[in-house]
Amino acid sequence: MSPAFIVIAIVTLFAAAAAMSLRNLVHCALSLVVALAGLAALYLALDAQFVGFVQILVYVGAVAILIVFAVLLTRSDTTPNQTVLSPGWGIGIAISAVVFATLGWATLNSPGLPKEMLQAPETTVKNIGDLLMTRYVLPLEVIGLLLTAALIGAVIIAMKEGPQKANSEEQQLKAEKPSSPPLQGGAR
Repeated sequence: MSPAFIVIAIVTLFAAAAAMSLRNLVHCALSLVVALAGLAALYLALDAQFVGFVQILVYVGAVAILIVFAVLLTRSDTTPNQTVLSPGWGIGIAISAVVFATLGWATLNSPGLPKEMLQAPETTVKNIGDLLMTRYVLPLEVIGLLLTAALIGAVIIAMKEGPQKANSEEQQLKAEKPSSPPLQGGAR
């Protein structure tokens, strides 16, 4: 392993841990962006250019920005009072350790790969693009329409909740504001 790979892996792991454990939702979203960019850098370091660039375009460029906008549009100014490390974390870590150990045991005890494996066809970005624009053009268009419909639905839901939330906040502010005492006597 190269030193660059190790540095990128460590940064990605710390960013992923920060995305799970930080209390500020905006900081969690930005840590997730760093973790996704780190994964893209790892793919590029492993000479998987297509997957690396798709990771950058789809996850860093689209999903992460969507998460940041969703957080900014729906967040409230209050910070949760609950602690970050709850009892559920211990259970989750224990289950993850068991699953990881089981997968490691299965990998180490599996029979080796056959000696006469067929050579995989060379996959290039041009070949994938040709297939997407010829053979798989219908599924690509359907996915594009589905994502567009989901985005429009999210905007409509956000627009419907906006005025109601603003009205309830105004009513809450009016209820909290003390009324001014009436003027007495000859004040003009």
